[in-house]
Amino acid sequence: MMMKRALLYIFAALFVVSCKNSGVRNNENNDNKPVITVTIEPLRYFTEAIAGDNFNVVSMVPKGSSPETYDPTPQQLVGLAESKAYFRIGYIGFEQTWMDKLTDNAPHLQFFDTSRGVDLIYDASHIHSSAAHQSDGEYAAGVDPHIWNSAYNAQIIAGNILSALCLIDKDNEETYLERYKNLCLLIERTDSLICSMLSVPNADRAFMIYHPALSYFARDYGLHQISIEEEGKEPSPSHLKTLINTCKEEKVRTIFIQPEFDRRNAEIIARQTGTKVVPINPLSYEWEEEMLKIAQVLKIEN
Repeated sequence: MMMKRALLYIFAALFVVSCKNSGVRNNENNDNKPVITVTIEPLRYFTEAIAGDNFNVVSMVPKGSSPETYDPTPQQLVGLAESKAYFRIGYIGFEQTWMDKLTDNAPHLQFFDTSRGVDLIYDASHIHSSAAHQSDGEYAAGVDPHIWNSAYNAQIIAGNILSALCLIDKDNEETYLERYKNLCLLIERTDSLICSMLSVPNADRAFMIYHPALSYFARDYGLHQISIEEEGKEPSPSHLKTLINTCKEEKVRTIFIQPEFDRRNAEIIARQTGTKVVPINPLSYEWEEEMLKIAQVLKIEN
């Protein structure tokens, strides 16, 4: 039984390397394959893992850009009209601002919501999210959109991608199902490794982060995420003082900072508390690598 599990993990590792190599190539869209457009790089990772070489998958929000503020280029809008389908992540700022315009620009395009079935987190930190899915009776203001930063949610997202691919390309259903199973194996392996890392006696149970992008990750593993942002804005001097006190009280040892945000406030808190500032990128295409990196940082003793 142990040997069988080991072989499955080895296969999964080889599979993800294949997906990553494929991802770099496919995002260039340099052949005549049909195109699927997605919103962000992590969603491209999941989509390519299941779609394989049957589609070119391109991201509307490119590497290094914020999906909260990004505006598509005219060339992207033209390219979107040639896509077979659009996979949205659910509630991210770019989608809230641009989805109606994207739909109007390509009325023939099939849109699929990969957040269907996810147990959403609502909080004041994401009150800037506009109403979405109101046809479903949901109120989206305050929805935390970072659903992909969770192994549990990743399996739901993968299932939604599988359903969409089978709908738009019925001839390859068996292939997509097989690749979906392999992706789920990878996700389960990632979850298992994270659980193992965070189960050590001295692993951190709380962490600080500039923009609260790890709410679902924290929920999955019983961690406390402390946001430096104050309702999507720079922290006031009084809030900064409160954060310093909270950091000390909860024995926080790590402050995560994303590349698209100013790190000055994080460094102020770090100097006052003796914590370390660690760069992460939750918007990376390298989903598995990024999730494991976060867990590894929380595991290691300072």
